[in-house]
Amino acid sequence: MNISVAIPDSCLKDEATKLDKSRKVSIIARACAIFGVQTIFIYDEGQGNTSDRLLLATILRYLETPQYLRKTIFPKIDDLRYAGIMHPLQIPHHSLSSNPKNIKPGDVREGAIIFHKGKKFIDIGIHQMLPYYGKEWDKKRVTVQIKTTDPITFKEISEHEIKQYWGYKVKERPSLIKILEEWSGTIILTSRKGKEITQKQLQEYGHTDKPLLVVFGAPDRGLYDILGNKINQFQNAKTFNFFPNQATDTVRMEESMIGILSILNMAHSN
Repeated sequence: MNISVAIPDSCLKDEATKLDKSRKVSIIARACAIFGVQTIFIYDEGQGNTSDRLLLATILRYLETPQYLRKTIFPKIDDLRYAGIMHPLQIPHHSLSSNPKNIKPGDVREGAIIFHKGKKFIDIGIHQMLPYYGKEWDKKRVTVQIKTTDPITFKEISEHEIKQYWGYKVKERPSLIKILEEWSGTIILTSRKGKEITQKQLQEYGHTDKPLLVVFGAPDRGLYDILGNKINQFQNAKTFNFFPNQATDTVRMEESMIGILSILNMAHSN
């Protein structure tokens, strides 16, 4: 299933401290990794959440980055102060051997470009720098496939050439409307005011070849409030309530995300 999510930049506002905000982002990242989310869109909800948006995007990108590249790509900043308490994603490109002897032709790895003494090198997590002759510049991240091992040579590849799940992208957008207008697949808008999704509809979403976007509202404003009368203008979008019998006053966004992605994943498996 080709699934992406859209979340508001205000999704951290119900947490009082940076520690609690960081923990929440970690839960969001883990949920997206578990269920193979391709892209996390962060939309500006329009409530002036600049600092939270930066924190959210930074931590999401940091957690998706292989551990061996983090010091190269990310500077020491306050937004990553609590990186040590966040659970690792353990996605395929994170659990690769650092021993060059274990490298095999065909292996796919993430690398970061390093500019040193007028030359460019690439770090692919094997404790040695390899010469790099591509177009990318300092601290840029690239995906490579190993061609030979003695010596180690490689070629750059795109994400479309990788068969297994290879992590999520993080993209920031100025508004939710912008995302919905640009999305060419199907869209699920999540809301307590939506209709209860049926088994037949779940099967249709679970087995569609079209990219699926699941959209979440804010802690204090649902999608009906955020979109207003525009909520019904998108023909490829339907609004559903995935928790029709909820026994709590609210369902927090990270809880909703885990629940809904789990339901859709089960529908895809059946």
